[in-house]
Amino acid sequence: QVQLVEFGGGLVQPGGSLRLSCAASGNIFRINAMGWYRQAPGKERELVALIATGGSGTYADSVKGRFTISRDNDKNTVSLQMNNLKPEDTAVYYCKAAIYSWTGVNQEVWGQGTLVTVSS
Repeated sequence: QVQLVEFGGGLVQPGGSLRLSCAASGNIFRINAMGWYRQAPGKERELVALIATGGSGTYADSVKGRFTISRDNDKNTVSLQMNNLKPEDTAVYYCKAAIYSWTGVNQEVWGQGTLVTVSS
């Protein structure tokens, strides 16, 4: 059993910053790609940023230059630093990880989501 838990959502004013974190725990041998997605009200879930093991991040055009994804492979965590937030960044943010377990199972695991609200 693998679990992802997100932290750090909340209410922030436009132009402000938030940092989201996600920790993976459980039956983990190796974590491959990790990413952040978001789903705004009435919209489909979309990719925000993705990071491979030891690699640099790739970003949706809408967040390039404002968001930075990072990971700590020793702690099985992924973070998303969000700067210069805009009202259109309001959404539930989810982390996802591609995990290879000690029992030889590959699976994609989602966190429960954390709400980010950008509003004055």
